[in-house]
Amino acid sequence: MFDLNKFRHWVFDLDGTLTRPVHDFAHMRRELGIPEGEMILETIEQAPEPRKQQLLQRLDELEGHYARQAQPAEGVQDLIIRLHRAGCKLGILTRNKKDFAISSLQAIGVAEYFHADEVLGRDEARPKPDPEGLQKLCQRWQVVGDGLVMVGDFRFDLEAGKAIDAQTVHVSAAGAVEWPELTDVRIHSLAELL
Repeated sequence: MFDLNKFRHWVFDLDGTLTRPVHDFAHMRRELGIPEGEMILETIEQAPEPRKQQLLQRLDELEGHYARQAQPAEGVQDLIIRLHRAGCKLGILTRNKKDFAISSLQAIGVAEYFHADEVLGRDEARPKPDPEGLQKLCQRWQVVGDGLVMVGDFRFDLEAGKAIDAQTVHVSAAGAVEWPELTDVRIHSLAELL
């Protein structure tokens, strides 16, 4: 485990990382007519107009539904407050829309610790695993990638982090040892980082 005090710049995935997992991706794919195993955003991006806009509108409805159900992950409030008090910069990088991310942060009681300009959704940066969002935060904070920690629960979070040489923390509630080549630290819950 690395020393928390060494790192001053932290970026978190949202769903399944700061919040308990509530998204039912199988249901979302059925609602959107996307085959199992295909990535939702990438499939929608390839759809012809006007179908693409219809799918995006339905995706917004589904994500809004899940954002309203957001519940804090174990240890999230204590961790975020501790990092904030230590003077750390805190960011969010999500494949969701920014508005829904902010709604989720409000629902779990930590929105006040994140500057709105440091909450990046799919409209502010290309979706993970593309590292563009992390690069934008590094530029804003004037830090290089290896001074950043990327915390997430999925391969895309870790791939984005590794693309800029960030430290990666994989939150694996089930304890699954997935993507070891992309993971610097594996934890079961955010409480472990404390």
